Amino acid sequence: MSFPLLTATAALPALGAVATAAVPAAQRTAAKWLALLVSLATLALAVTVLVRFDPDGERYQLAENHAWIKDFGVRYELGVDGIAVALIALTALLIPFIILAGWHDADPLETGSRRWRPTQGFFALILAVEAMVVISFEATDVFLFYIFFEAMLIPMYFLIGGFGDRAHAHGEETAATQRSYAAVKFLLYNLAGGLIMLAAVIGLYVVAGNFSLTEIADARANGTLDMATNTERWLFLGFFFAFAVKAPLWPLHTWLPNAMQEATAPVAVLITAVVDKVGTFAMLRFCLQLFPEASKWATPVVLVLALISIVYGALLAVGQRDIKRLVAYASISHFGFIIMGVFAMTSQGQSGATLYMVNHGISTAALMLVAGFLISRRGSRLIADYGGVQKVAPVLAGTFLIGGLATLSLPGLAPFVSEFLVLVGTFARYPVIGIIATFGIVLAALYTLVLYQRTMTGPVKPEVSAMPDLRVREVLVVAPLIVLLIFLGVYPKPVTNIIDPAVKQTLSDVHKKDPQPEVEAAK
Repeated sequence: MSFPLLTATAALPALGAVATAAVPAAQRTAAKWLALLVSLATLALAVTVLVRFDPDGERYQLAENHAWIKDFGVRYELGVDGIAVALIALTALLIPFIILAGWHDADPLETGSRRWRPTQGFFALILAVEAMVVISFEATDVFLFYIFFEAMLIPMYFLIGGFGDRAHAHGEETAATQRSYAAVKFLLYNLAGGLIMLAAVIGLYVVAGNFSLTEIADARANGTLDMATNTERWLFLGFFFAFAVKAPLWPLHTWLPNAMQEATAPVAVLITAVVDKVGTFAMLRFCLQLFPEASKWATPVVLVLALISIVYGALLAVGQRDIKRLVAYASISHFGFIIMGVFAMTSQGQSGATLYMVNHGISTAALMLVAGFLISRRGSRLIADYGGVQKVAPVLAGTFLIGGLATLSLPGLAPFVSEFLVLVGTFARYPVIGIIATFGIVLAALYTLVLYQRTMTGPVKPEVSAMPDLRVREVLVVAPLIVLLIFLGVYPKPVTNIIDPAVKQTLSDVHKKDPQPEVEAAK
């Protein structure tokens, strides 16, 4: 029996979470180092998955398949395609940086505070989220996927509600109330989506007789499983609704700004760069493969919703006064691009969407983590409280600028390639949608450059005059992300080579081919 590599990649952070939580209360530093070492070991396993994966091989590789709940046809079934491999690598890459960036975020508060911050719990919860996200990318049994799709909400709830941002202008009591509100809103929105998905999962079992993604997709392809049109559409809507909440897609997005505003910067990165990717990934893996005809039926509406997300999120980002809410609304706009690429039903669009998931994770992590370092120094999230930072902390300002330029998809940085592919793929089939979506790029330049101008340039405000520059630990967090943004902006081929074959197979599931360009005959 071969080594269960996929199980190990998910099990290691889960066991690490238990071990970290069990570290004695007085040994906070030991808990931090244990969590960091576990995350690095998980990264090593993810790299092994990446190396062993053959993009030109079978669709789902490194497969594991074991009986679990026989009476209900539930199996412990894992397998990865190129899309899943890329996102597992992204998750495993970001978690060590998240842990390093949050090194002191869960330290005990000052003497006299009524709130104790258990350091061990903070890092254990981060590892628990990593384990659940990784197995969600690996699961090819629909019921197994659903369990971890929902289970990850619990550690995220405690990370948002129990370990919120300390930079609050209205006192600890008000801050605790707003954290609780943000955590409950996050949980209720995602639970509502999950419950609707549960009904669809049960309905899928009634129709198909099992939960295996591969068996159901094969049966759909060869005609041995024929769903009634209305049945397929209702099941699609049940799955899509849950994924749209997680993504998040307008108008189901309202939980994200609150959650990112009240969470610490590393947890905000965990939300938008890691957890939310499960929603867009699941649209590709489950919606398109299980319900191809319903996916094509819903495409016009989904594209309009994605377009609204792009423009609406960017417009609200322009008007934000809070740094973290600005990044949250920018992410809503970016997720609109990702979903638009998925449902453009072209190879360029879906390759761009998958690449965008990876690049958005890196660029948002870079920008939000540097913003978190900035906020921790000043103790305020408000843009108006800053000014002239580049004169006193040039390294911080420089890395903030690169993260911002990546967010606006500047050519030469990684998100540009993915956004360009999404727009090209969309324009090829839906030119009007593609043209309108380009306004999101203009608005991104506006909110990013205005943010940099107001915080980093101009006269030095007295409150930031003694602000220290990035420390060694903080440079170790940001520098690799900046290098990746530049490398993938110049040479994205290592990622596209992995994802392109999987995208072509996904496109064939919905019986779509790329539209041929109309070339006018030479006169």
